[in-house]
Amino acid sequence: MHPYLHSLGVMFGNCSAGQGRTLLPLTDSHMNSWGITHGGVLMTLLDVTMANAARSLVSDERGVVTVEMKTTFLQPGGVAGITIEASASVVFQSTTMCFCEGEIRDGERLIAKASGTFKYLKIANSAAQLRRMCR
Repeated sequence: MHPYLHSLGVMFGNCSAGQGRTLLPLTDSHMNSWGITHGGVLMTLLDVTMANAARSLVSDERGVVTVEMKTTFLQPGGVAGITIEASASVVFQSTTMCFCEGEIRDGERLIAKASGTFKYLKIANSAAQLRRMCR
Protein backbone atom coordinates (compact mmCIF):
# COMPACT_ATOMS: atom_id res chain seq x y z
CA MET A 1 0.00 0.00 0.00
CA HIS A 2 1.08 3.56 -0.67
CA PRO A 3 2.63 5.14 2.47
CA TYR A 4 0.25 8.13 2.38
CA LEU A 5 -2.84 5.91 2.30
CA HIS A 6 -1.37 3.72 5.02
CA SER A 7 -0.82 6.78 7.23
CA LEU A 8 -4.45 7.81 6.74
CA GLY A 9 -5.68 4.33 7.74
CA VAL A 10 -7.40 3.53 4.43
CA MET A 11 -8.67 -0.05 4.18
CA PHE A 12 -9.32 -1.55 0.75
CA GLY A 13 -12.44 -3.57 -0.01
CA ASN A 14 -13.05 -5.64 -3.12
CA CYS A 15 -12.10 -3.96 -6.38
CA SER A 16 -13.22 -5.92 -9.41
CA ALA A 17 -15.12 -5.63 -12.67
CA GLY A 18 -15.07 -1.83 -12.76
CA GLN A 19 -15.99 -1.38 -9.10
CA GLY A 20 -13.97 -0.01 -6.18
CA ARG A 21 -14.58 0.11 -2.44
CA THR A 22 -12.56 1.59 0.44
CA LEU A 23 -13.23 2.19 4.12
CA LEU A 24 -11.79 4.75 6.50
CA PRO A 25 -12.24 4.60 10.27
CA LEU A 26 -12.20 8.28 11.22
CA THR A 27 -9.88 9.54 13.95
CA ASP A 28 -9.07 12.96 15.37
CA SER A 29 -6.25 13.28 12.81
CA HIS A 30 -8.83 13.33 9.95
CA MET A 31 -10.77 16.29 11.38
CA ASN A 32 -10.67 19.95 10.42
CA SER A 33 -10.83 22.83 12.91
CA TRP A 34 -14.62 22.38 13.22
CA GLY A 35 -14.26 18.75 14.29
CA ILE A 36 -15.62 17.22 11.06
CA THR A 37 -13.75 15.28 8.39
CA HIS A 38 -11.42 17.48 6.35
CA GLY A 39 -12.47 17.81 2.69
CA GLY A 40 -9.00 16.79 1.52
CA VAL A 41 -9.37 13.46 3.31
CA LEU A 42 -12.70 12.88 1.56
CA MET A 43 -11.22 13.80 -1.82
CA THR A 44 -8.27 11.45 -1.29
CA LEU A 45 -10.64 8.60 -0.48
CA LEU A 46 -12.75 9.30 -3.58
CA ASP A 47 -9.67 9.60 -5.81
CA VAL A 48 -8.12 6.31 -4.72
CA THR A 49 -11.43 4.45 -4.87
CA MET A 50 -12.19 5.61 -8.42
CA ALA A 51 -8.60 4.83 -9.47
CA ASN A 52 -8.98 1.30 -8.10
CA ALA A 53 -12.20 0.85 -10.07
CA ALA A 54 -10.36 1.95 -13.23
CA ARG A 55 -7.39 -0.35 -12.52
CA SER A 56 -9.68 -3.33 -11.97
CA LEU A 57 -10.36 -3.44 -15.72
CA VAL A 58 -6.74 -3.69 -16.89
CA SER A 59 -3.78 -6.01 -16.39
CA ASP A 60 -1.36 -5.62 -13.49
CA GLU A 61 1.28 -4.02 -15.70
CA ARG A 62 -0.87 -0.89 -16.10
CA GLY A 63 -1.58 1.81 -13.57
CA VAL A 64 -3.62 5.01 -13.62
CA VAL A 65 -3.04 8.67 -12.94
CA THR A 66 -5.77 11.21 -12.25
CA VAL A 67 -6.31 13.69 -15.08
CA GLU A 68 -9.36 15.47 -13.67
CA MET A 69 -11.62 15.14 -10.66
CA LYS A 70 -14.74 17.02 -9.55
CA THR A 71 -16.09 16.64 -6.03
CA THR A 72 -19.38 17.84 -4.58
CA PHE A 73 -19.70 17.92 -0.78
CA LEU A 74 -23.32 17.31 0.22
CA GLN A 75 -23.15 17.03 4.02
CA PRO A 76 -20.53 17.27 6.77
CA GLY A 77 -18.11 14.38 6.43
CA GLY A 78 -18.47 12.67 9.76
CA VAL A 79 -16.77 12.76 13.14
CA ALA A 80 -14.04 10.74 14.82
CA GLY A 81 -15.14 7.27 15.84
CA ILE A 82 -17.23 6.37 12.80
CA THR A 83 -16.21 4.57 9.60
CA ILE A 84 -17.01 6.06 6.21
CA GLU A 85 -17.18 4.03 3.01
CA ALA A 86 -16.33 5.10 -0.53
CA SER A 87 -17.59 3.22 -3.56
CA ALA A 88 -16.88 3.83 -7.23
CA SER A 89 -17.73 2.47 -10.64
CA VAL A 90 -16.45 2.86 -14.16
CA VAL A 91 -18.82 4.80 -16.42
CA PHE A 92 -16.81 4.49 -19.66
CA GLN A 93 -13.42 3.10 -20.65
CA SER A 94 -11.31 3.63 -23.76
CA THR A 95 -7.90 2.16 -24.52
CA THR A 96 -6.08 5.03 -22.80
CA MET A 97 -8.65 6.69 -20.50
CA CYS A 98 -11.25 5.72 -17.93
CA PHE A 99 -14.17 7.77 -16.62
CA CYS A 100 -15.49 6.98 -13.13
CA GLU A 101 -18.04 8.09 -10.57
CA GLY A 102 -17.76 7.70 -6.81
CA GLU A 103 -19.47 8.50 -3.56
CA ILE A 104 -18.84 8.46 0.17
CA ARG A 105 -21.41 7.36 2.71
CA ASP A 106 -21.71 7.13 6.46
CA GLY A 107 -24.22 4.30 6.51
CA GLU A 108 -27.21 5.62 4.57
CA ARG A 109 -26.06 9.25 4.77
CA LEU A 110 -24.57 10.47 1.46
CA ILE A 111 -21.61 12.74 2.23
CA ALA A 112 -19.95 13.47 -1.13
CA LYS A 113 -20.03 12.53 -4.81
CA ALA A 114 -17.27 12.76 -7.40
CA SER A 115 -16.45 12.10 -11.01
CA GLY A 116 -12.97 11.55 -12.35
CA THR A 117 -10.97 10.96 -15.50
CA PHE A 118 -7.99 8.62 -15.30
CA LYS A 119 -5.22 7.94 -17.81
CA TYR A 120 -3.78 4.46 -18.14
CA LEU A 121 0.03 4.16 -18.02
CA LYS A 122 2.35 1.19 -18.22
CA ILE A 123 3.65 0.75 -14.67
CA ALA A 124 7.22 0.09 -15.84
CA ASN A 125 7.27 3.50 -17.53
CA SER A 126 5.01 5.52 -15.24
CA ALA A 127 7.60 6.51 -12.59
CA ALA A 128 10.09 7.65 -15.23
CA GLN A 129 7.37 9.52 -17.15
CA LEU A 130 6.21 11.32 -14.01
CA ARG A 131 9.77 12.31 -13.05
CA ARG A 132 10.30 13.84 -16.53
CA MET A 133 7.02 15.77 -16.22
CA CYS A 134 8.00 17.19 -12.80
CA ARG A 135 11.26 18.78 -13.95
